[in-house]
Amino acid sequence: MAHPKVLAFILAGGKGERLFPLTAFRSKPSVPFGGRYRIVDFVLSNFVNSHIYSMYLLVQYKSQSLIEHVRQNWVISSVTKEHFLAVVPPQMRMGPEWFQGTADAVFQNINLIQQQNPEIVIVFGADHIYRMDIRQMIDFHLSKNAYVTVAARPVPVEEASQFGVIQTDSERRIVGFQEKPKEPTPMPDDSTRAYVSMGNYIFSKNILLDSLVKAQSKKQHDFGAHVIPDLIHTGKVFAYDFATNNIPETRSYEEVGYWRDVGTIPAYFNSHMDMLGHTPVFELDNKLWPIHPSTYKGPATKVLGGEIKNSIIAEGVVIHNAHIRNSVIRSGVVIEDDVSIEDSIILDHVVIKKGSRLCRVIVDKLNVINEGEEFGFDPEKDRFRCHIDSSGIAIIPRSGIIERAFKE
Repeated sequence: MAHPKVLAFILAGGKGERLFPLTAFRSKPSVPFGGRYRIVDFVLSNFVNSHIYSMYLLVQYKSQSLIEHVRQNWVISSVTKEHFLAVVPPQMRMGPEWFQGTADAVFQNINLIQQQNPEIVIVFGADHIYRMDIRQMIDFHLSKNAYVTVAARPVPVEEASQFGVIQTDSERRIVGFQEKPKEPTPMPDDSTRAYVSMGNYIFSKNILLDSLVKAQSKKQHDFGAHVIPDLIHTGKVFAYDFATNNIPETRSYEEVGYWRDVGTIPAYFNSHMDMLGHTPVFELDNKLWPIHPSTYKGPATKVLGGEIKNSIIAEGVVIHNAHIRNSVIRSGVVIEDDVSIEDSIILDHVVIKKGSRLCRVIVDKLNVINEGEEFGFDPEKDRFRCHIDSSGIAIIPRSGIIERAFKE
């Protein structure tokens, strides 16, 4: 199906308070993820792989890290004026306020829509881990002649109470919303599952502009809570079933429709574990739908001895005689002799000195773990030295409660 002119807004301003302390100095989309990525790289890769190259990235809280990441790693060649990834901080064109919500963020940049004059506008979040061919959602939107299409993920009914539930008819027309209901309405053709909103939307341009103006006049600032529910009566609001999205070279052992909101420490930790093993739930190695990583300029990894099992090791790591199991080690990490790391995530340029032991620990970047230190074995001892999540995972923040390896 031929596609009309498309403009994308990617909302990347989230505080990510539930990811503290990883978000103490950076926004949620800027948090490092996996061996080579940041969370924002997943949505940007989905757009680029879907051949959508007109993108505005709207930033807000603690945005400098994200801005620098995009500047250094996401240069889109300007073959035409419609090929760009532009970072847009709050312009405060409507007054002194920052973005008040998802709809307000787009409304404050309504001039960009008018300048680009697309036929459809895509509004996606920047803080989820998944693969998606957005062209397939566009095809669905056009086939339904929809005003708005909402990306919807089927989940077991017993889990749906954690989310905003979408009620649809047999044609996937949205007829209602339920916010974290005790008794979620199941899908019309599957009583065991319910549709939940992914927070990703496709709008016909004129409908979007009219809706934003109306919402602003009523001081309503959110797509999910205000703008889209107000359009349900038109019969032109549809749910796109994310489980039908087909990504080439997806392995048979991967979870169908893998999507994770990594907005909490346990979710962030578990999503890393999903990438490990011979048959990972989410396979990073997909040459036909790659996640485009940060550019690393430095030496290759050097392993001088030890034992490594079921782990991801990024570039520039130096491993002496250490034992590493079920862990993700990012670039530039130095691991000295007799170190034991298990079920842990070590971010960039950390030094772990001789004899240290880590278990179920996240170490933020630029830290030094001193010789013989142990984390993850005694919660009472750890809580005086690092942040302990309610899940029991210990996080050593970038602020450097442990001695810092490098200057900022």
